[in-house]
Amino acid sequence: MTGDAMFRADLIVTNAKVLTMDAGCPRAEAVAIRGGRVQAVGTAGGIAALAGPDTRVIDAGGRTVLPGFVESHLHLVLGGAELTQLQLGGLHGPENLKAAFAGYAAANPDAPLLMAQGAEYGILDHPVTRADLDAVIADRPLAMMAPDHHTVWANTAALEAAGLLHGAAMPHGHEVVMGEDGLATGELREFEAFGPVLALGGEAHLQLGIATGGEPDPWPDAAQREADKQKIAAGLAHCAAHGITSMVNMDGNRYTLTLLSEMEAEGRLTARVKVPFHFKPHMELSELDRAEAMARDFASDMVCSGFVKMFMDGVIDSRTACMLNDYPGRPGHRAEPLFAPDRFQQICTEIDRRGLQIAVHAIGDGAVRVTIDGYEAAALANGLRDARHRIEHIELIDRADVPRLGALGITASVQPPHPPGVMDFPMEPTMSVGFAPERRRDAYLWKTLKDHGAPVAFASDWPVTDVSVMRGLQSAMTRQPYDARCADERVGLMESLHAYTAGGAWAAHWEGLTGRLAPGLAGDLVMIDGDVEAIAPEDLGSTGIALTMCGGRVTYQGFGP
Repeated sequence: MTGDAMFRADLIVTNAKVLTMDAGCPRAEAVAIRGGRVQAVGTAGGIAALAGPDTRVIDAGGRTVLPGFVESHLHLVLGGAELTQLQLGGLHGPENLKAAFAGYAAANPDAPLLMAQGAEYGILDHPVTRADLDAVIADRPLAMMAPDHHTVWANTAALEAAGLLHGAAMPHGHEVVMGEDGLATGELREFEAFGPVLALGGEAHLQLGIATGGEPDPWPDAAQREADKQKIAAGLAHCAAHGITSMVNMDGNRYTLTLLSEMEAEGRLTARVKVPFHFKPHMELSELDRAEAMARDFASDMVCSGFVKMFMDGVIDSRTACMLNDYPGRPGHRAEPLFAPDRFQQICTEIDRRGLQIAVHAIGDGAVRVTIDGYEAAALANGLRDARHRIEHIELIDRADVPRLGALGITASVQPPHPPGVMDFPMEPTMSVGFAPERRRDAYLWKTLKDHGAPVAFASDWPVTDVSVMRGLQSAMTRQPYDARCADERVGLMESLHAYTAGGAWAAHWEGLTGRLAPGLAGDLVMIDGDVEAIAPEDLGSTGIALTMCGGRVTYQGFGP
């Protein structure tokens, strides 16, 4: 290799409107990639000088080029597995439900469980029971998952096969709902309650990280691991088609990390993935040794751990989100936090002492306050460090707690597609179940949290909602106030793009690796099929992805050669 050839780019993207998300050089016309890293960013003419005979040159045709999208909260393995299951999004009524399952059952005659996703809480005009699902199909186990993935409804055959028809003892916050007849109604709330039903489909070992924090026993053999890696590959391809190059996977365990590491070694991993250790209320603090071991043993640019995930509450629609005030029409019912506040503070202090990051699912304002208090206790005990602890979702927050996130450096990891009425989630029953009219002004305060100093990272929570970043971008920019009491919580284009790129990278401690297009950082980029600054906000969701690249490797291409 000649000295001149040593400096030639492997790939150049030119004739682009490059938004680098790098304050030192915010705009450019071309990007050069070499050895999987950004070699240079600049004018088309200047970058052209780096081309050699073997350089691949991609003409962007005036399209926008951005750093690869960082998906700050998703469930990769579960999402990949669900791509082949029945999808019920937007479907309502018993006849439509029966027709959908009939077609799926006919196409899957040997499936041990007929599993559907995306069943809205209002899919029928009354609470779903096993009798409703028996009327759909009675002679085969059948179940359907709510979009939020916190409730499953099962027919009698599934309940019997899972050993739940007569009820079962459950950890705090998980419930097999029982009827007046002494039998399960068919509604199963939270992971450990519906885990036995999901196990009928042969994927129980993939749910362990989020359900129990445990590991498969026995350890899956090579054939099972390959089947699981194929599910991951499907999820990765789906994400690449939406411009995603890095993701914070909000479930998983050592087994998940092992699968991803095997895929990395096999050249099959097309995105950077961060995986947590799940700490459950029943665990002793000594279990955090496992979290430290995961952080130590998995620390590549493509696969890493280093954070602890916890659930502080459930979700609004099942009234398991922990509230500071009673649920509308339910005097005395607020739901309890899954961790006792004093113990949670001890747990946070120990995790923080070990130098690990914390991410907590907290949807209700009661859960959010307990979580902030836990992070504050850790800071008081250990000193306020650059921990970047996170709160996931924050669907309702008391106004007194808003400035506390910024003051403590807590990241608001939020999902623009989640507010009812903005994308795929209907207004009802969520608004009636969870928000008294006077509290709607405190719901989904993405802009308010940012304006009060909280670092913000955007995500979809796929497969809870569509993983499309472009649809999420439209949601962030077009959301309308629920009523005159509510502020305008729309987030502008550049701020939203930052939350999907550099902001997400910073929240994951990846700012030295990705999230910006700057020399030396990873060659992660996405090309939008158009000029993102010229597209009307209401049209962003229908705008496609033209190219995705992770580490200099093209992982998706939606236009010509």
